[in-house]
Amino acid sequence: MNSIASATASRPAIVPAAGGAVAPQAVDVSVVIPVYNEADNLHELVARVGAALLPTGRSFELLLIDDGSSDASREILHSLAAAHPWLRPLLLIRNYGQSTALQAGFDHAVGSLVVTLDGDLQNDPVEIPRLLDMMDEQPDIDVVSGWRKDRQDRALSRKLPSWLANRLISSVTGVRLNDYGCALKVYRHAILENVRLYGETHRFIAALAVEAGARMVEVPVLHHARLRGASKYGIDRVFRVLLDLLWIKFSMRFLHRPLHAFGGVGFAFIGTGGAFLLYLAVLKLAFRQDIGGRPLLLLGALLTLIGVQLVATGVLGELLTRIYHEPQGRLQYVLRRDRAPRQRRG
Repeated sequence: MNSIASATASRPAIVPAAGGAVAPQAVDVSVVIPVYNEADNLHELVARVGAALLPTGRSFELLLIDDGSSDASREILHSLAAAHPWLRPLLLIRNYGQSTALQAGFDHAVGSLVVTLDGDLQNDPVEIPRLLDMMDEQPDIDVVSGWRKDRQDRALSRKLPSWLANRLISSVTGVRLNDYGCALKVYRHAILENVRLYGETHRFIAALAVEAGARMVEVPVLHHARLRGASKYGIDRVFRVLLDLLWIKFSMRFLHRPLHAFGGVGFAFIGTGGAFLLYLAVLKLAFRQDIGGRPLLLLGALLTLIGVQLVATGVLGELLTRIYHEPQGRLQYVLRRDRAPRQRRG
């Protein structure tokens, strides 16, 4: 698919908002990029995003979310915004993490399509028009996810954990992707309205989007080795991925029915503990055996008590689910809106 070539400059219109502030009008595309200590890459990043999108004739905005950088990123963003009206910096007061930075970008994005990528220039902005064209030509698709098929990271310490994580996440969530870690993705804005990021769940946006009803395709994209700056990832992220994955699994299967999760385990504990206690009761009553010093008595009582507590936790979870949805009228479902193919500009 060829990108559309046009000399038309694309800039989001700015209109006055209440209180004298300014608010952007709706645009075709919002590009959301969290950055943290990427001062060496910002000038080239902005230039390459502009070079990719300006010729398409699409109206767009570039949201660069500074996640509490300690280098000169903020000053550079201010100067770049003065020179590029389509650039909107969002400056977080401290370092919250990539998930929160992305959520801030989603909250402020006004484009009907939302593009994400990393700020280290390993994802190539030149790919954005091709992915946008795919969304236009396939109105039944809600997410186009990039796949770094020919990944250029040299360190095995990055490739191997990523390979293992992709297979683990695919297995646990049931959403099969070759590359969960690729930041280059395109979403329909309506899907992101039903996705909220907490902790470090940005790695699972694709799975969360599918859980929210999205239809997704994965396509190979260009990937480059990092030329400037340092990677912000370490081996400790493996443990964070496992903890977040536990929450994702729970939320995808049991968020609206927590009693099934806690109650199922609770009844298993109660059944096991009750069987032990019944066995000991038979020994005591029928065979007059002393059971007071048997470890099985303590184990049976402990399992039964834990089981009762788990069932009670499930009941409380059901109450909290209803409190979350009903007082503010939150729906437990999302209706799909049919979309017609977008007419390509000639």
